[in-house]
Amino acid sequence: MKMNSAQIEQTLQQFQAEAVPAGHPVVSQLERLFGEHTYFLDDKGLNIVEPVDEDQDGGRQAVVVNLADWNDKRVKNSLEPHPPEVTNLVINLEADLPH
Repeated sequence: MKMNSAQIEQTLQQFQAEAVPAGHPVVSQLERLFGEHTYFLDDKGLNIVEPVDEDQDGGRQAVVVNLADWNDKRVKNSLEPHPPEVTNLVINLEADLPH
């Protein structure tokens, strides 16, 4: 899922990660490997956020999916891809925007 800036901000308030900027040179390589998504790096590795099928309480929800783990968790400079792993982290994408 490609996210807009409000969705990215809302996600980062609920997920201890860093969004990979859309213009970063690595994004084209990631998109060739995994498709068009907004990518996030955290202590575990590379992640995306995918919508959950059903809306809960009328809000849009999504789940964090891990795509690759760090080869060395201390250095964090190389990722090892693996089959997508759905995590237990559910993100509420309904931003509480100020009026």
